[in-house]
Amino acid sequence: MTLENRIEAFVELGKRLRNLTPEERQAWAFAAASRNTWFTEENVACALNGVITMLEEQYLREWLYPYHLKQVAPKKVGVVMAGNIPMVGFHDFLSVLISGHCLMAKLSSDDEVLIKRIADMLIGIEPAFATRIEFVNLLKKADAIIATGSDNTARYFEYYFAKRPHIIRKNRSSIGVLTGHEEADDLRALGEDIFRYYGLGCRNVSKVFVPEGYTFDKFFEANEHRANILDLHKYQNNYDYNKSILLVNRVPHFDNGFMLVQPSEKLVSPISVLFYETFSSLADLRQKLNAVKDKTQCIVSAHSWMDESIAFGEAQCPMVWDYADGVDTIAFLQKI
Repeated sequence: MTLENRIEAFVELGKRLRNLTPEERQAWAFAAASRNTWFTEENVACALNGVITMLEEQYLREWLYPYHLKQVAPKKVGVVMAGNIPMVGFHDFLSVLISGHCLMAKLSSDDEVLIKRIADMLIGIEPAFATRIEFVNLLKKADAIIATGSDNTARYFEYYFAKRPHIIRKNRSSIGVLTGHEEADDLRALGEDIFRYYGLGCRNVSKVFVPEGYTFDKFFEANEHRANILDLHKYQNNYDYNKSILLVNRVPHFDNGFMLVQPSEKLVSPISVLFYETFSSLADLRQKLNAVKDKTQCIVSAHSWMDESIAFGEAQCPMVWDYADGVDTIAFLQKI
């Protein structure tokens, strides 16, 4: 396959995903939820729309233009995929295959269904991919590795794959910055960054920085419509558990009935909990953000006023060139 063949195949994949009927989308979501109840129909639909956007021809060509991928010698690239949100491993799936390599994917048991369906659809479009996609349990035969996991598993990956070219990703989370001057629409958009996928993704905002004296009344009012998040019993269980821990330990917090907001210097909050920390000045804020830069996936602010931030509501809409942990996957694949 030439690079042009690969691009055309993925563009067609995006079109076919876009043309899935409501019944077909529902069937995909049902199959995914049967393995992982966090994967609700709404969240699977959101993830599918994100994949479809990535596969727009204009974006693919703009993304790949700076690289030299026409003469790539195919290697076996092992990818350890996470399973925290639907199709979270798709970008690696796309990157390995469109760059001309062979994919050896070790799927998470939490997200097996959707990636396999996408692979089948891609092979139906371009049968040559059949020999370039393999789902495996072991990666001993891989020439290079891309692995995503926790800080603990990352240490294992670093040791086990030390002699092979690799990208090892660790725990990251995302941050919101508030000034107190946000409108209701801004705060509703921030709610999307916090609540989408129940807060399970590395691009979910798990902590906000707010000015001293900030109150969360307007934020709670703007997000009252999200109370139905409790309909998922797993989220309800997390909310009840974390609420009881805060009450028993007499930890100061705010509670709107489905979310707990707690002061903390930590970055990663439990499900149903949003951490917050105050800042006294812009200089103080920049210093605090810089201190956690290596643990931050992205920063959101109203209309992206903050340096190196994106707008509220866009954390879960990464473009194809938005690399996890800021590591250029295509540049890595180009060199192996």
